[in-house]
Amino acid sequence: MRVCVCTIVHHPEDARILHRQIRALLDAGHEVTYIAPFRACNVTPWREISPVDVPRATGRRRVGALRAAHRALVEHAAYADLILLHDPELLVSLPREVRSRTVVWDVHEDTAAALTAKGWVPKPVRPVLAPAVRRLEKRTERRHRLLLAEEGYRDRFGKDHPVVPNTTYVSDLPPGPPDGNRVVYVGHLSAARGALDMVEMAKLLYPEGITLELIGAADGDVKPALRDAQRAGILRWYGFVPNDRALRITEGAMAGLALLHDEPNYRHSMPTKVVEYMARGVPVISTPNPPAVEIVEPSGCGLIVPFRDPVAAAAAVRRLRDDPELAINLGKRGYETARERFHWPVHAERFVAQLENWAGRTPAPAVEPEPEPVEPEPVPEF
Repeated sequence: MRVCVCTIVHHPEDARILHRQIRALLDAGHEVTYIAPFRACNVTPWREISPVDVPRATGRRRVGALRAAHRALVEHAAYADLILLHDPELLVSLPREVRSRTVVWDVHEDTAAALTAKGWVPKPVRPVLAPAVRRLEKRTERRHRLLLAEEGYRDRFGKDHPVVPNTTYVSDLPPGPPDGNRVVYVGHLSAARGALDMVEMAKLLYPEGITLELIGAADGDVKPALRDAQRAGILRWYGFVPNDRALRITEGAMAGLALLHDEPNYRHSMPTKVVEYMARGVPVISTPNPPAVEIVEPSGCGLIVPFRDPVAAAAAVRRLRDDPELAINLGKRGYETARERFHWPVHAERFVAQLENWAGRTPAPAVEPEPEPVEPEPVPEF
């Protein structure tokens, strides 16, 4: 099967797109053409894929990237069995040559709800854009296939669509115990994701010898605060790091942070970082977004703190530092839950099988090899 994957918004090394979905397709023996902003993100593509470079859509500069992506899709759609799109922008005025193919939209954000957290969208325009996004979703549902990243997204659509959750790779062997002087955050950094709260928390913990490590790209409005804190030695900010390497950095941390604000888009989206911390035996400190609470509390893998409260977050870190046995137990329970419920290869098989089915390339059942002839045993003589 030949699959054409396209994004102009996400980083080419996005964990869901590259490290999970494309990796699963390659492992299953399929060919992948990947249209993404490689040059804009200074990324060297994997040798196993066929890369196509396009500009990146950032802020209000999106039209040029969209046109370039549409041209690339027209060029490569002719030989693709299936086209997998990751940005709702790509569905706007999708060329006829592409619409005629099997198109799948991977829904991993509530775009209309997320408008409140996108600083580049003017506030007066947001009430107008949200209904337009909903109409685009309904039209796309009529014309194309949908994959959902969350069970909570089902209510937005009239039909039943398969869910491919954002999970992670979980090692067969339990990770080592957490140490007592390092706290981590993995993911995009924005005000709505608690970036400024984490800076304030770091200021409280730094004098006590506890280091906060932030791993991820940042929105422009929070970059000055992050840079100032890093120059002052209050925290370490790595910038964007590919997901596999970023998660190796988290190993051994005393806690992993998920301090999302109470935004509409986060109320029914599972924070992938929570599962990633759990998979590496790192205790979780999270705000009370319902999807996070539904994972953290039943599994007993972390602590819940109030929204926009860096003082409470710092207190939770101190609690783990002062009670190493608690930290070890939280990390252990998180790993066990992640191994049981969130191991990506289990979901990867269903993801690949679903695309094969939609592309009409469902593989035939495996043929059992014929047994080798067995020489008959000689008849004993009496």
